Amino acid sequence: MTTTVPGTPGAENTESPEALRTRVADLLAASRARSTALTEAVDEADLVAQHSPLMSPLVWDLAHIGSQEELWLVRDVGGREPLRPEIDGMYDAFQHSRSSRVALPLLSPAEARAYVAQVRDKALDALGRSSLRGRRLEEHGFAFGMIVQHEQQHDETMLATHQLRAGAPVLHAPAPPPGAPLPVAEVLVPGGPFEMGTSVEPWALDNERPSHTVDVPAFVIDTAPVTNAAYAAFVDAGGYDDPRWWTGAGWRHRVDAGLVAPQFWERDGSGTWYRRRFGVLAPLVDEEPVVHVCFHEAQAYAAWVGRRLPTEAEWEKAARFDPATGRSRRYPWGDDEPTPEHANLGQRHLQPAPVGAYPKGASPLGVHQLVGDVWEWLDSGFHPYPGYETFPYPEYSEVFFGGDYRMLRGGSFGTDPSALRATFRNWDHPVRRQIFSGFRCARDADARDADCRDTDSRDH
Repeated sequence: MTTTVPGTPGAENTESPEALRTRVADLLAASRARSTALTEAVDEADLVAQHSPLMSPLVWDLAHIGSQEELWLVRDVGGREPLRPEIDGMYDAFQHSRSSRVALPLLSPAEARAYVAQVRDKALDALGRSSLRGRRLEEHGFAFGMIVQHEQQHDETMLATHQLRAGAPVLHAPAPPPGAPLPVAEVLVPGGPFEMGTSVEPWALDNERPSHTVDVPAFVIDTAPVTNAAYAAFVDAGGYDDPRWWTGAGWRHRVDAGLVAPQFWERDGSGTWYRRRFGVLAPLVDEEPVVHVCFHEAQAYAAWVGRRLPTEAEWEKAARFDPATGRSRRYPWGDDEPTPEHANLGQRHLQPAPVGAYPKGASPLGVHQLVGDVWEWLDSGFHPYPGYETFPYPEYSEVFFGGDYRMLRGGSFGTDPSALRATFRNWDHPVRRQIFSGFRCARDADARDADCRDTDSRDH
């Protein structure tokens, strides 16, 4: 018996259950190595402290990772008795807000480390005994892939907590590759239908499913995310002082929160902008995508330049649609897994890469850096796709549908490839900016854009 390799929808590539077990074990080990590095980088006082009311103490995230792994892999797939049933409620994200978790009788750092290690031993035993087929939760190793993604998502959350932490730098990474000028600033995405979402990705989560046809009118989208230099021009032109560029809700938030620039920006006496990044204060890199802006800030900048934010369907079409074949790819560059030449992912670098740093990651239409660097704010709410089915639990997606959430797509430099596809959907409140969020702009197409459609396609 063989199973489809995640990442090759519709392809003939297959892998045996033995190969799948090996790959899952490697991914579980990689996620745990990252969790360990993020929690061992600081002392016990930092682990148990709350560095922002928006974030949990790092030690809560660590034990929560173990709690979810125990629930799904040890108890459900493995069929074993609970290891620590008395802590279930304490590490249930829906029972306690992030701001209140510091007051809970949490496991100590030593206890949390011992707990997650014990859970991992039992989870690997379950992996060895599972057939990885038949039952929906275990088919293609779904439950294991879900847990890999969950841990990596919390690793990115812990990375965001590190950014909020005061004190000397404790995280280090090499600089990203240099950027390069792009031939054009924007490209036309032709109008017409495309397949959005997925029905074949084995580890896709419920809100990415099912694949469905969406007819998107022609539009024009930036070839790269908005940069620090471009955004600084908005700030320096008084963009934060002029309500013309802000929606009513955005202006109220700007005033109430006292926003004057992206989070972590500081200006010295000469007017030069600096950015604090993981404890290091350094001048802004002009060609890096702006990061740590909320949806309202992104929307205001777009209005200032006479544009708008893309919708979620527009973003996904720009990222996946191949006009030569009419099919939707898994990634902008194709169906192959990301490599360091494609995108800035996996915490290899601790910052976005300059525009033009990843030419091999461009879409067929010539849109760059759609994956990695910064999560991109989109002007769409969070809703289920037609034919949506909750699986395996409503608290992942269903309970968040509606409300004031705005979508974010594409991942950031802190997102691991195992927790990202071009169909992957992220969402947050429009006021959030502690996340690694940026944006790019779009506009409706007009007759002049249609005239240059063929040229745009050939040039890229």
